[in-house]
Amino acid sequence: MLLCSNEKTNIHGNDRCELFECQAKPSRDIMVAGHQDATRTLWPELSARHETYVSALVFEEAKRGDPDQAQIRLAAIKPFPMLDIDDEARSLAEKIILGRAVPAEYPEDALHIAVAAVNGIEVIITWNFAHLNNPFTHIMVRQIVEGEGYECPEICSPEELLEVDK
Repeated sequence: MLLCSNEKTNIHGNDRCELFECQAKPSRDIMVAGHQDATRTLWPELSARHETYVSALVFEEAKRGDPDQAQIRLAAIKPFPMLDIDDEARSLAEKIILGRAVPAEYPEDALHIAVAAVNGIEVIITWNFAHLNNPFTHIMVRQIVEGEGYECPEICSPEELLEVDK
């Protein structure tokens, strides 16, 4: 997941497998290959057009898995400032889960949203359509986040952001 803002635009990225599609070997799965292509297209534009951040959670996710691939992922996010996970973000994530906007089995997804919201991030970029980037989640997340007094970040895929940037 990437976090963006619009001074250039804050982006927060999540999910190691999604954020790093551009770093992975080309997939034979046509959907995954499409995601990889969109991510590869967006990646070079992030720093040029957007103020881009990653959270400490993204850093931890990037370290997992194959050590060689992990080093590639860590190098890819090194240029982006890291947002810490503080008590304020943890509290908001808990409220997102309690409000059933994100399933309790996926606390990291709620934490991605919370870190973005408490840091004033405007956009979260993700390929996670199951728990983050879908209209039902958007509605519930927005109600909870705004009810707690924060601006709710937009959640979109790299493809969606590429369409906006045209």
